[in-house]
Amino acid sequence: MARTIPIFAQNSRSTAAALEFRVSPPLALYVHVPWCVQKCPYCDFNSHEAKGTIPEREYVAALIADLQSALPLIWGRPVVSVFFGGGTPSLLSPAAIDELITAFRALAMLAPNAEITLEANPGTVEAEKFAGFRSAGVNRLSLGIQSFNDEHLKALGRIHGAAEAKRAAQLAGEHFESFNLDLMYGLPGQTHEQALADVETALSFSPSHLSCYQLTLEPNTRFAAFPPELPEGDICADMQESIEARLATAGFTNYETSAFAQSGKQCKHNLNYWYFGDYLGIGAGAHSKLTLHDRVLRQMRWKHPKAYLDNIRSGNAIQEETQVEAKSLPFEFMMNALRLADGFHPSLYEARTAQPLIAIQSQLKAAEAEDLLIVGPEKIAPTAKGRRFLNVLLECFL
Repeated sequence: MARTIPIFAQNSRSTAAALEFRVSPPLALYVHVPWCVQKCPYCDFNSHEAKGTIPEREYVAALIADLQSALPLIWGRPVVSVFFGGGTPSLLSPAAIDELITAFRALAMLAPNAEITLEANPGTVEAEKFAGFRSAGVNRLSLGIQSFNDEHLKALGRIHGAAEAKRAAQLAGEHFESFNLDLMYGLPGQTHEQALADVETALSFSPSHLSCYQLTLEPNTRFAAFPPELPEGDICADMQESIEARLATAGFTNYETSAFAQSGKQCKHNLNYWYFGDYLGIGAGAHSKLTLHDRVLRQMRWKHPKAYLDNIRSGNAIQEETQVEAKSLPFEFMMNALRLADGFHPSLYEARTAQPLIAIQSQLKAAEAEDLLIVGPEKIAPTAKGRRFLNVLLECFL
């Protein structure tokens, strides 16, 4: 299932310079459910085919134990959002989700108005659970539609059809005031008109949020090994421009590279990623970024579900833990924050990196001179050119 995930550098080892964070960033909770009915050929997330009944009771207990073990790192910090991702979190029962949310409220400082998102597949079995998920406390649903075209869904290896996708989107609107539909474009054999038809169908269900991604061939996926024939780059670029224009006329703001929202309906959880906030990840393979008073930690839980469950029993949830180098923080911050159309307030840079903005003044000026960046006293944001050539803009800060 396509979705937004945080971006970070991979070369973190130890902090070379002293850091002092005066204010903790907002804290989100990510919950990873690693199973799915069938692995999609384009998916590079940590997901595993269920091959029968998933160990729901054992996994719920493990998630709660995982959170309990992490409490000393987040003590006293309110949790502003929760995101159940996967895999396919909707494979869990509403009772399991209810138990988890109840535990989160009891153990962590879950804000009363916290956004609680659950990813779901449009399959009939999952769609029948939507009312139960809403009763359990989920207040935002994200549906992995990808397309409303049967041929394209088959090419993507999806197990649902167009009729199920439409029924699930309808049910999402009946049970959730806020819901997202994931769409992909640049699919095998897809025309410009078909890509726009998917958008029109999505709009007919009045979603508050849409995520529109171009299909890319990721390493270590079935599509990477056996690549399908995709539309040419210029065709995909035309699709993107038309989708952006159509959604703008429908009242959606393209607030992040692939995300479109009605006013006030941006995904708070993902915004926290892009603003370089903190997140605690629990579950198999989940990642965390946690800011302490003098350092930034990154953690990864044990990746394989069996290894995760085995290690939780021995009280060892963490497979990897690294400390982010001070010199890496500026680029990591920019790599996330510059995905946002509105950019960021200059004061946020120092708050998130514990380093003065003047230290990257020459890079800011260089990007501004290339018409890639707007630099002002209240906002630093990518220009239209900078958004289109984001990689070129980010190279200014390497």
